[in-house]
Formats: sequence, structure tokens, C-alpha cells
Amino acid sequence: MQNVIDWMTDSFAPRVNKIAKNPWLDAIQQSILSGMPLILIGSFATILGLVKDYVPGFPDFSLLNTFSFGLFSLFLAYLIPEAIMNLKKHPEISKQAGLAGLAFFLMLIFPKLNGKTGEISFYLGSLGTGGMIAALVSGLFVGFVMNSFIKFKLVKDDSTLPDFIAVWFNTIFPIIVILLVGWLFTFQLKINLFTVINQFFSPLTHLGQSFWGLWILTFLAFGFLYSFGISTWVLMPIIYTMELPGMAQNQAAVASGHAAQNIFVSEAVVLTLIGGAGVTLSLCIMMAFFAKSERLRVIGKASFIPSIFNINEPLVFGAPIAFNPILMVPFWINTAIAPILLWVSMKSGIVPIPHAPFQLWYMPSPAMGWLVTKSITGVVFVLLLFAISWAVYYPFFRIYDKQAVEQDASLTEEN
Repeated sequence: MQNVIDWMTDSFAPRVNKIAKNPWLDAIQQSILSGMPLILIGSFATILGLVKDYVPGFPDFSLLNTFSFGLFSLFLAYLIPEAIMNLKKHPEISKQAGLAGLAFFLMLIFPKLNGKTGEISFYLGSLGTGGMIAALVSGLFVGFVMNSFIKFKLVKDDSTLPDFIAVWFNTIFPIIVILLVGWLFTFQLKINLFTVINQFFSPLTHLGQSFWGLWILTFLAFGFLYSFGISTWVLMPIIYTMELPGMAQNQAAVASGHAAQNIFVSEAVVLTLIGGAGVTLSLCIMMAFFAKSERLRVIGKASFIPSIFNINEPLVFGAPIAFNPILMVPFWINTAIAPILLWVSMKSGIVPIPHAPFQLWYMPSPAMGWLVTKSITGVVFVLLLFAISWAVYYPFFRIYDKQAVEQDASLTEEN
């Protein structure tokens, strides 16, 4: 076990972190994070929708969701090229790249034009998370073109022209190339790039929404990699590419009178994060109130309030769980069990599959169980998983607590 830990620490983790800091991947991650407030607004609209179900005459706030979560891909189309330019050390043209990204994305999703009335229409689903994959491809393409033209400047750096005028001229040609590509495919060849991109990536998204896609990605992100100190955000660009379009499909299915099918959505996965990744709330309670080691009691109590709100970094790195062979094993076991239980309970229909955006992951898990599933069975699921995690952690906790007591005593004698 120690050999595995040493290899992960010295070799694997640095390589993964290096990949995560690649400008192109980092741009996607930063862009998604920048757009999170808009997703949270959509979550508040979901809560207000619950109030409307029980309070007659309560205003319909669903349009808040339409113009926040429902435009997420449009936001990404701007944010990704902008982030790429900043990460590539070309901040002076980042806004122009973002604007070009918006224009190209709106052409890519195949708008309908009416020359007589001057009207233009877009399919609303392509502007939301249903168009997220197309937005990622669009943003990366625009970033690539803008970065490729950076060496070809009409106005050189030593020019006496004001900087903002130099930027105008230096970004004309790359933006023309970007728009010409969109014009050619959409308006001349009549090729719907939005459909082409989604069809090309459909095998990947289908795999992601399968049992193995759910299990592998959640186990890696929230269990295995996290236990070696590698942030869960390393895989979040991939995970969000599965989760957000999945939620858009669930919304559309329910709106058309069909059942939601996608389980790999954030609103479902968050039910397995009781106390944080690894279902650590049970371990935190054990440490805070049942540990004989004073050190573990202090760590448990300090981590208790954050754990209630599903924040477990103080516990993972304070107990620690990370790089600790005794606690890593139950951490992995719980992270492996949780998605299996989630899949079985939702596929069987015992727990309803979420179909409304709800990204308030920091709410206490029992409340989350009811809010995202709108069913008492969601709460039962959370309590059952908590009980299972308690049974898994308990024997390892006793072993670790005994060791901690001995270590505390040894330190006291030395002092």
C-alpha cells in the first residue's frame, strides 16, 4: 500500500495536475466555474417553483431559470475563448475572442432567418446546457484560430498607434476566418454543425450516462483521486459535460410528458456526497463524539459544521484521510457503493430521477434528498446511505483511533 501511495504522490499526481493546468483544459474549467452563479440562479428558481406547487397564486419564476441556466452554453461560447486568450498570455484580445465565440456559436446552432420580416429564431434548448458540447467545441475552435493568428499582426508592437486601435486591426483577420467558417457551413452548405457535433459525441455521452460511466467517473473524482490529494475539479470538465446536458434532457423529457432517464446528473450525484465526497459525515461524527484520541476529537468537532454542509476538506486533509492507508480504504469503499445504490434505487423507480436544476450542493443532505427528488424516498435514500457509510467506517475508525491514542500518549511522554 505504501508503494502505491509513494507512486501516486511522486509520479502520478504531478502529471495529472500538469494536465489539468493545460491552458485548453484549464480554460474549460475556469469558464464553467465562471458560469456557476447562473446555474445557482436556476436552482433558486427551482425552489420557488416548489413554493408555487403549494401556494396558489404564487408568481411563476421559471423564466429566471430560462435566462440563467437556460443560456449556459451561450455564456460558455464567450467565456472559453476569453479564458484561452488570458491563459495564453494574450489578455489584450480576450474580449474580442469572446465576442467572436458568441457570433460563431450562434451561427453554429443553425438559426432560422426570415429575410422578409427581419426575424431570427433559435432553438432554446441549444442555448442551454443541451448545447454544452457544441459550445465547448465552438469555444476551443475560436480560441485556436485567435491564438494561431497572434503572430500575424498588421500593427506591430512598436507602433505609435494607441493599443486599442492596434487590437482592432490585429483581430480583424482571425475573426473574419471564424465567421467565414460559420457562414460557409450554416448558410452555404446548409450543414447543421450543432447536430453534427452532438451526433459525433453521442457515443461518449451515451457511455457517460450508463452505469459504468457514472460509477467510474464518480469513483475516480470523488474517491480514488481525491484520497491522493488530487482535486475533484480535475475531472469536472468531463463530469459537467455529462451532467448538465443530462439534466437538460431530463427537463425536456418531463416537459413533453415522458419520464426522466439520465441518472448521471449533478442533482442525483450530490445525494451520494453526504458530508462531502466519500460520504464522510458519519466518520466526522465518530471523530467528534466517539473518539478517545483528543486530537481526533478536536479535528472532528472543527470539521463538523462544514461537513453538515458537505464540505469535507478539513476532514480529508486534517484527520487525515488523504494518504492515510487506514482511512483511504473505507473512503474508497463508500465511494464505490454510493453510485451503485443510487443507480439501483433510481432505475427501479424507488427514488425519482431529478428533472429540475438544483446546484445548491451545500444544503444538508436530508433536505437535498427531498428537494431534488420531491419525494420522501429521496430522504430515505440519504439516511440509508449514511447508515451504510457508518457501518463501513466504524471498524477502520476504531483502529485509527487506537493508533491515535497511542501516538498522543507517546508525544505526551516526549514532552
